[in-house]
Amino acid sequence: MHVDMDAFFVSVELRDRPDLVGKMVIVGHPEGRSVVLSASYEARAVGVRSAMPMVTALRMCPTAVVIMPRHRLYQEVSADVMAVFHSITDTVEQLSVDEAFLDISGSLRRLGTPLQIGALIRRRISAEVGITASVGIAASKFVAKVASTRCKPDGMLLIEKDRTVEYLHTLPVEALWGVGAKTREVLARLGIFTVADVAATPLPALQKALGAMGVSLHALSWGIDPRRVTPEHQEKSLGAEETFAQDTFDDEILTRELLRLSHRVAGRLRESGLSGRTLAIKIKYADFSTISRSKALSASTDSATQIYAGAVALLRALGSRPQSVRLIGVRMEKLESVDSAPLQFTLDPRDDNSRNAEVVGDAIAARFGTAKIVPARLLPPRRK
Repeated sequence: MHVDMDAFFVSVELRDRPDLVGKMVIVGHPEGRSVVLSASYEARAVGVRSAMPMVTALRMCPTAVVIMPRHRLYQEVSADVMAVFHSITDTVEQLSVDEAFLDISGSLRRLGTPLQIGALIRRRISAEVGITASVGIAASKFVAKVASTRCKPDGMLLIEKDRTVEYLHTLPVEALWGVGAKTREVLARLGIFTVADVAATPLPALQKALGAMGVSLHALSWGIDPRRVTPEHQEKSLGAEETFAQDTFDDEILTRELLRLSHRVAGRLRESGLSGRTLAIKIKYADFSTISRSKALSASTDSATQIYAGAVALLRALGSRPQSVRLIGVRMEKLESVDSAPLQFTLDPRDDNSRNAEVVGDAIAARFGTAKIVPARLLPPRRK
């Protein structure tokens, strides 16, 4: 079973803004070169999509209501959704904040048929969380994902095992995992436009055109996906990035943004009970070329102060920049639970003081919502 929330961020916001139900709503930052994080189905009907530049979305949908994202709230709602899943089965593989695979084979005797279990999940999410979900049910992860996509929004679709191939062969080639615009162009040159076309194409021809991906697409076109639902999926990395309103060479702007991103990443680490052993930064230049640099840390950390110091060191090591910078990002990798991570002892009490202040800031934000403690350098300039 694949369960996916419908327009998750928008749906969460509409719980507090029922007056916006049925209207064009976009979640994202309205200024600069930000992107759409989520769009209501009314906005999607005119072409607005997630990850689309906000300026493009507002050109297509000038009357849309834009809501600033509340990521902490989305994490809380996500936890409520996952709690519903775990009450159904212990075998839950969370893919993101708003979707997961569930192996319900061990729940059939207790809860009924797959359709009855799917209906139960949808009812409980609606009643207990206040949003809607779409459910796809099939014999494999890939086909279950296809089913949930095809029944959106607020629907449920069961694809019987013995009718899997028949169903898949009615779909366009884009339904296969991994088929984006470039792959679609390659396949089109071979006269391949549907899943049935892929299945009918000799495997050597697909391999010659697409390499290993050709093998994968051929297997999927016949419904072959032996992967099991893997519970307790550990996130491998956690990061944040920012696209500047104007490309910049200015070190002051770059390091200030690194400070902001370091605090954002550290806060998400602590919220998840994780710390990271490897730090990485990402830079995208004006011509969209991208470079990244990383370093292993002496010990795992969730401290913004330590993350920022390492990020600035990586930036300095790059030397002078050949072009202005369009985007900068910070990422922590090799994540582990703080309960199992070895502690980093220090002779400098300021290190502990900084992290303690960050933890206090977490508590204040949790209790008072928008209130938070930030470094003075991140405060807006005082108006004269």
